[in-house]
Amino acid sequence: MMGPLELNALKIFILSFLSFLISFLVAPCLIRFLNHYQLWKKQPRNKTIDGKEAAVFLKIHKEREVSTPRMGGLLIWTVPVFLAFFFSFLGHYDGFWISKLNFLSREQTWLLLATLVFSSILGLADDILQVFGKGKYIGGGLDLKIRLFLIIIVGLVGGYWFYFKLGQDSIYLPILDIHLKLGIFYIPLFIIVILSCWAGGVIDGIDGLAGGSFLSIFGAFMIIAFARMQYNVASFCGTILGSLLAFLWYNLPPAKFYIGETGMMGLSVSLAIVSFLTDSVSVLPIIAGLLVLEVGSILLQLFSKKFLKKKIFLCTPLHHHFEAIGWRSETVTMRFWILGIVFALLGTAIRLLR
Repeated sequence: MMGPLELNALKIFILSFLSFLISFLVAPCLIRFLNHYQLWKKQPRNKTIDGKEAAVFLKIHKEREVSTPRMGGLLIWTVPVFLAFFFSFLGHYDGFWISKLNFLSREQTWLLLATLVFSSILGLADDILQVFGKGKYIGGGLDLKIRLFLIIIVGLVGGYWFYFKLGQDSIYLPILDIHLKLGIFYIPLFIIVILSCWAGGVIDGIDGLAGGSFLSIFGAFMIIAFARMQYNVASFCGTILGSLLAFLWYNLPPAKFYIGETGMMGLSVSLAIVSFLTDSVSVLPIIAGLLVLEVGSILLQLFSKKFLKKKIFLCTPLHHHFEAIGWRSETVTMRFWILGIVFALLGTAIRLLR
């Protein structure tokens, strides 16, 4: 007879498999829908973040088709949300396994699912505006100030919930084995982490790169949550893994669809919430090391161009620099995946030291 540990491990595996299976079967329908209504960005990126012509980027990707639909990220977040509410609903009926598969709980996953849905819908709105070329942002989309404001609101609400409702006011430092008290400054930290993870969405840019990178990141937090006996959080991460795997099946070169902002915003904001729920914020920069490298390359480039009047990288984010020096896009993707796994293993090991 299985004990509680084995039962919860089986629960996570079953939910992960169901998420993959449903996503895998639904994906062709979603692809047909997106193609039928031509939901792709009609004008490719032609400017850098500082408003200048993206000459290197256009040279690298001049052969790319612009008729690959966006919004493939719908697959990644809708299936986990469906599974959460489906098993929560069935959990009211008798049946041991049905109730056991319910991972919707107020203390672990309500905030996670709420932020996932809100940020994904916000990203979906941005995708729609980009598809139809509306908005003031480069190439269309929600204005950057609006997106910043809404993400800050998410961080403020989340920080308020953790501090006042859950009584969280410290972060754990695993190597020192201490909890660093922050008091009310816990809320500003929450907002900063949310914004940082959201900025990490710049990793999207090559077929399969973003999906594979987030696989290792959420896999790491699934292990951490399981080790902390936060089985519902681990189940949430498992459903994300399942839908990501199915997404990757159709996103590998040549991609049938792109993840879009609806996927990137949902994943990045949820990542921040998961790191706080598992008290693992201190190792988040290690586990999500790829995102740190990508965002860091942009910041360094902007600083160098403004103050040193020269470029450090041929093109940013960092993955485009490697394309510019001659690496094939598939090579960049695979090597970034390997780095992502190494970062995830290192961060997980450090978090589980004590």
